[in-house]
Amino acid sequence: MKIMGLLSRHANFHPPQPLVPSIRDGALRQVGSKRCFSTQSEDPELNDFMEYMDSLKNYEKLGVPRGSGTDSEDGFDLGRMRRLMERLGNPQSKFMAVHIAGTKGKGSTAAFLSNILRAEGYSVGCYSSPHIQTIRERISLGGFSAPVSAKTLNCLFLQFKKTLDQAMERENGRISHFEVLTAMAFTLFAQERVDFAVIEAGLGGARDATNVISSSGLAASVITSIGEEHLDALGGSLESIAIAKSGIIKHGCPLVLGGPFPPHIDRILRDKALSMSSPVVSASDGGNRSTIKGLSMLNGRPCQSCDLLIQVERDFKLFIELLDVKLCMLGNHQLKNAATATCAALCLRNLGWKISDGSIRVGLENTFLLGRSQFLTSRETEALGLHGATVLLDGAHTKESANALVNTIRMTFPEASLALLVAMASDKDHIGFAREFLSAGGRFRAVFLTEADIAGGRSRTTPASLLRDCWIQASKELGVRIVHNRAAESEEDFEDQFDSSASKAECGTILAAESSLNVSMKIANQILRERSGNGRSVIVVTGSLHIVSMVLAALNS
Repeated sequence: MKIMGLLSRHANFHPPQPLVPSIRDGALRQVGSKRCFSTQSEDPELNDFMEYMDSLKNYEKLGVPRGSGTDSEDGFDLGRMRRLMERLGNPQSKFMAVHIAGTKGKGSTAAFLSNILRAEGYSVGCYSSPHIQTIRERISLGGFSAPVSAKTLNCLFLQFKKTLDQAMERENGRISHFEVLTAMAFTLFAQERVDFAVIEAGLGGARDATNVISSSGLAASVITSIGEEHLDALGGSLESIAIAKSGIIKHGCPLVLGGPFPPHIDRILRDKALSMSSPVVSASDGGNRSTIKGLSMLNGRPCQSCDLLIQVERDFKLFIELLDVKLCMLGNHQLKNAATATCAALCLRNLGWKISDGSIRVGLENTFLLGRSQFLTSRETEALGLHGATVLLDGAHTKESANALVNTIRMTFPEASLALLVAMASDKDHIGFAREFLSAGGRFRAVFLTEADIAGGRSRTTPASLLRDCWIQASKELGVRIVHNRAAESEEDFEDQFDSSASKAECGTILAAESSLNVSMKIANQILRERSGNGRSVIVVTGSLHIVSMVLAALNS
């Protein structure tokens, strides 16, 4: 098989603006067209709102400054957020909240807990980030998990605008995109008189805009995990990250820990809880057990059958045993998130709220999030032109989440051949991410390093060629055989490299940089079809929730 032959066959997928990939300076390039994949546009009813939001400083798009998440002079000004909330009548004091922080797992844990509470019949507001397809996903309320409607969000904005303009003038225009959206979510939850608000912290905890919730309005705090993401913004060490996230612990309010954590990190969190007279419940304590028993299909999607036992004796006495829970959120990491959410629900039950075992089961089983171990349907893959392909979307973007994704793939498709499509933000650990996949064995037939806009902009996008260089470096460190196009002086040289290795018993992984996600997906599918024969093959799209967003937007265009 000629790799350039594949490229040439995929040169004109979308006339009249053809994609013509060619190798030059060691990278596959897209010539004479716009990218075919883009993020989904918002409802026209939100045009004024989105124009206003786009005018604000957006740290998801720009990147967060050094030290901005620490409880120090360099940290975000939480006083500014408190002043804004005061102008709005302190809506955060008008509902009970569960505040969730953590390096990984906080969004999934928030979704699990929100659905448990909804299953019991409570009216729930949930605030999370980032979004996949529409900014409305960040706010859900009521008895269902659907995003807030465009009409509701626009009406809130129009009501909010005069007060916001006054606050902006007072703060010299410094109120950020995240601060405005957080204030709007809290205002909406207060207006709708939700029974609970499940709030996901944006960055860290201590100086995050969500951390205006007082102990009187906090039902429980949850810290899911501590990892080395946003190191510069959170103080430069695992310890400083733990200290920043422990800032959500409030006096007398229960703390639920996910984990497991390294002993010194566990001690930091527990010491902070002790200083705040906060009882602690840990989902990873020895008395708790959670196991995955097998996989099956549910409503056309794979799910995992799990047993879950929570038995806590210290601080709180909590108990539940659930057998054969069908989780649509796949992987051992999602089972841990489910256990953490269950512990939080049991804490609330211990404090007097009615939450049945049946509601916990229903809530866990009804939880599904876009871009978390999401398999496209056969109709969706056909719409993308990937005939007969299995496509897995997962927004993993750290080495820990990459490891979790590798383990999920092993569990779900133990014998499948794989092709990987990766796009990442510039502030991530690209080499650490690559190591997790390259050390997983030789099942990855091809890796395409591509590009995605980050939060609607290019300032944090990592060039595909730079990602490829990181993967080459990681492969050398691990001694993993790859065939890449960086060293090729011509298209023919790359073909010769590939054909030479393909003739050997163990062909290396094809590694190429291609800025077009569309081209990458179709070439990856063709490579898998030619190299895996009649065996099962899977295309895995990962590295960022933003690349997931691009794929899903293409299905709705």
